[in-house]
Amino acid sequence: MTTDSVAGHVVFQQGAVYCGTKFAVRAIMEGLRQEERHNNIRSTLISPGTVDTELHTTINDIERRNWVENLQRTNGLQASDVAEAVAYAISTPETVAVSEIIIRPTKQED
Repeated sequence: MTTDSVAGHVVFQQGAVYCGTKFAVRAIMEGLRQEERHNNIRSTLISPGTVDTELHTTINDIERRNWVENLQRTNGLQASDVAEAVAYAISTPETVAVSEIIIRPTKQED
């Protein structure tokens, strides 16, 4: 299991490199799923949208950083929301492969 981002599904302006890395994670996990399914190894990708984290502190553009911080604080998921998605995926029977979960705040546009 790994976490990704909605950015692996939707490209946004000024995020081409970030989104590209997230698209790559999706491809790697899908390849792993195909290669290891006969060994009963399940791969799950959790792709959260906006989550209230410290991500905004890594953004150098002050205007963008403030925008992301406000978005996270006002509309972001909580870590516990993502944890519940993870718990669901790992609680399924061995015969069930939850390949991917996209989890977003209700108000998130993309």
